[in-house]
Amino acid sequence: MTGYGHATFAVEGIGFEVEVRSVNHRHLDVRVRLPHGLAVFEGEVRQLVAGQLDRGKVDLTIRGVAGDTPSESVALDLAAAEQYLRAARQLRDDHGVPGELDVRGLLGLPGVARVVERAFPEERVRSALAGGVVAALGGLASMRAAEGEALDRELRGRLDCIDALVVSIAARATDVQRAVRERLRKRAEQLRDETGLLDEARLHQEVVWAADRLDITEETVRLASHTAQFRGILDSARLGTPAGRRLEFLLQEMGREGNTIGSKGSDAPIAHQVVELKTELERLREQVLNVE
Repeated sequence: MTGYGHATFAVEGIGFEVEVRSVNHRHLDVRVRLPHGLAVFEGEVRQLVAGQLDRGKVDLTIRGVAGDTPSESVALDLAAAEQYLRAARQLRDDHGVPGELDVRGLLGLPGVARVVERAFPEERVRSALAGGVVAALGGLASMRAAEGEALDRELRGRLDCIDALVVSIAARATDVQRAVRERLRKRAEQLRDETGLLDEARLHQEVVWAADRLDITEETVRLASHTAQFRGILDSARLGTPAGRRLEFLLQEMGREGNTIGSKGSDAPIAHQVVELKTELERLREQVLNVE
């Protein structure tokens, strides 16, 4: 599900902001971007995200507040500078190498100068950072919850369509079975009139076989049970209790029942309704990918 959250925190007067975004994804995929001085906490930030989210592609970024970035200092290694100067003089005096080593050139040599970032107390950073991340995730969860309410209505509407199709298919299947039995009886009577023979046992067996091939009662009952379970999962869904994977499993089972009905229903109206049923199941499947 999509969402956005934002929060700020401060460490020793230095401000930071947390920004977290999420989009739909089958699994949890977290990308974290931290300032260099906070990079050591990346693992802990990932754990905080995983503790509150189960699915989604999540981007979490922490940056210094504009104009309030941690101060830096320059550290000089004077001993290394002295060695460079002595080496330069030796090259000039002993080997006649021309040129002078000035301050700019000296500061650019490896090991002479380095930038030192301000260090923060680890425990103080950990506490403030966790508070900011949790607050941002809370904002994201609120937005996802609002989207979830709309998605819940969409899913229930699709389930209503599926239930109506199942009822219609079951009614049509009963009519088809009745018509097949009647057609077999008429054919048997025709043969009796033409030949004077009628195998009652064989006729009964053919009727039973035809009825069994066309009987979709078991499939429609299971489909109705699956839609009821689907609604039950939606009814019991709560923040922190993932339901998406259970719904995906139910949709797989519903798809199998739909395929079986399609293979048994040797009737054009039933075939058309099965196409509609599969279309609704596919729409449900696309939406369930958004469910955590």
